[in-house]
Amino acid sequence: MRILDRLHIGAIDKALFDLGWSAYQLAGGRGFSFGNDEPLLMTYGEDGIRAADIVNTARERELADLLYAYGEERFSRQIARAIVAKRARSRILTTKDLVDAVSQGTPSWYGRRKIHPATKTFQALRIAVNDELDALREGLATAIARLAPRGRIAVITFHSIEDRIVKSAFREASYAGHGLASKKPVTAGGAELLRNRRARSAKLRVFEKNGTRLASSVPAITYV
Repeated sequence: MRILDRLHIGAIDKALFDLGWSAYQLAGGRGFSFGNDEPLLMTYGEDGIRAADIVNTARERELADLLYAYGEERFSRQIARAIVAKRARSRILTTKDLVDAVSQGTPSWYGRRKIHPATKTFQALRIAVNDELDALREGLATAIARLAPRGRIAVITFHSIEDRIVKSAFREASYAGHGLASKKPVTAGGAELLRNRRARSAKLRVFEKNGTRLASSVPAITYV
């Protein structure tokens, strides 16, 4: 909202929220990737709380709740217990330290799946460090409020928590009579998945302001 006001933009015709990651971000050395041993920061900027601050100071119950709420981690309690035990011996300051704690807190079969066992833990901490969900809610609310008649918002999400927030925001806007939301998300087809495996979890949802006439080249929009 502040940026639009500063630029003297009263209304927008289109908005795209791409909530995915780029390779350069993962390779930035800030602890986003569990594939490298890096400082456990997970911050987008230089200031603010770091992931290491959370894992070394939060109480066990707080860690468990965070991992479950933001990462939907089924072993959240066990991982939180392992983190507390590990930090009692030495502070958890790198991604490798955290991965080791996750491994200690999960059964052996959990590490033999296609998905890395620390994936959800890293996701939860990244979301908490950067307050991503509140930022998403604020961004969606601003975009909907500033959307011009016949305008459109498109959002690409990559995990279920984000998708639920987008679905809820669009549904509430639809029920309030502000426009129409796509009933189901658009997902990647077989050909696209062959080219880009990272698209396998992507979901696209669209919201259109009242009065939009749909082109034949876009997914049909119906009430949620």
